[in-house]
Amino acid sequence: MIEPVRLNVLVVAAKADAETTRLVNEVLAEKDVRGLIVGDMDSAAAKVETRQWDLLMGDLAADGDTPALLRKVRQALPELPVILFGDDNSIPHLENILNEGCTELLTKPVRRESLKSTLEVLLPDHKVHLAASAEDEDACRRYQIAGKSENFLQTIRLAEKVAPTSVPVLITGESGTGKELISYLIHRRSNRSGGPFIHVNCAALSETLLESELFGHEKGAFTGAHERRKGRFERAHGGTLLLDELSETNQRLQAELLRVMEQQNFERLGGSETVRVNVRIISTSNRDLGDEARRGRFRQDLFYRISGVHIHVPPLRERKEDISTLVWHFVNLYAREVRRQITGLDERMMEFFYQYHWPGNVRQLRNIVRAALIFNEGATLSLDGSPLLIEHELQSRRPANEIQQTPDCPTGTLQLQELERQAILEALRRTERNQVKAARLLGITDRTLREKLRRYRQADELQTVGENK
Repeated sequence: MIEPVRLNVLVVAAKADAETTRLVNEVLAEKDVRGLIVGDMDSAAAKVETRQWDLLMGDLAADGDTPALLRKVRQALPELPVILFGDDNSIPHLENILNEGCTELLTKPVRRESLKSTLEVLLPDHKVHLAASAEDEDACRRYQIAGKSENFLQTIRLAEKVAPTSVPVLITGESGTGKELISYLIHRRSNRSGGPFIHVNCAALSETLLESELFGHEKGAFTGAHERRKGRFERAHGGTLLLDELSETNQRLQAELLRVMEQQNFERLGGSETVRVNVRIISTSNRDLGDEARRGRFRQDLFYRISGVHIHVPPLRERKEDISTLVWHFVNLYAREVRRQITGLDERMMEFFYQYHWPGNVRQLRNIVRAALIFNEGATLSLDGSPLLIEHELQSRRPANEIQQTPDCPTGTLQLQELERQAILEALRRTERNQVKAARLLGITDRTLREKLRRYRQADELQTVGENK
């Protein structure tokens, strides 16, 4: 089992209160949490942005400006929980301190049990099986990859094996399966880990903007280009460039990408200077790019260039033994936001999770767990209290005699694809065919929804042609 990245706590200690500092050190050590102690608020303010902190603890008796530190925290790390220690003189200022962003105020002398119970809520650390994690101890815990199923571990092992090389990698899988996490893992385990990791979402930008983002532009290259700007290729020099959803680019840009990947040089838009780079390319797609290339919708030469190694990330429905691990992983990440100490998982909720087909994959599970943490109460995580979750549950558990029969399923038992299709049609009906709202209801991106609707239309056209023959 991969060791989790240790939690980081920044502690502001008062020189005159060695007893509280000693207690804090002991409790953090018991929880295997790394603590960095500074002697004043100003030093803490300087360190807030220097690493990924999980908690800030401070003594109001320490030198410096406490409100200024809290404002700096709220600006730089708005979700960072803050525990402050104060004596009876701090009580009159409690409202101001809380308004500035203090999560919890513990009065001195601080009791060990009070400190431990507060940390259990703000620093949940349920042990989960990690398939991989970032080696950088300052990296955010969101770069931990949770899972223990064999097919998922095979994916991780392949990623780790190819990482030390510079071969281009194509990562495919449905939306929400964690393709970006795998790409970051490859970068972190590569010889380029000291270089930049640059990400560009090819589906989020128009053709013109994407070309400028990739290759940069010179001043005056187009309206609004007021100064020279480096592109993502140039910024990724010596490191890794992630081309996310590369399948969404057009063939003209694909031809240019092929040339740049082959020659490792290009010219900025509006310029004549040749820019030389050394960049490793990782590409992702939620489509079968081999099939897209065979159908002429993606350049075959580019497909062969980017797929030096092909890694497929399995959907959540094919790795359901990871669901419990993932739920606890998300509890670790998000329970602090609502200050809930979760000690158990509702059996009915977990039964539903294991039966559900998860069209939105791990991203959908994460969103549902996060919503359950918000709407539910108590120490047991369940679906109670969230209308959206109840809709998901009812939709997935409709009796067979209430489900529309199809020619492919004369007995009323539906294949997975048909269940998915009916769920999408129901979501569109409820949202009056608003695709953005329907995608949100389903827990998937609107781009994924559009792609599924496109495939349904193609399937219907083929069926119509077959019937007319």
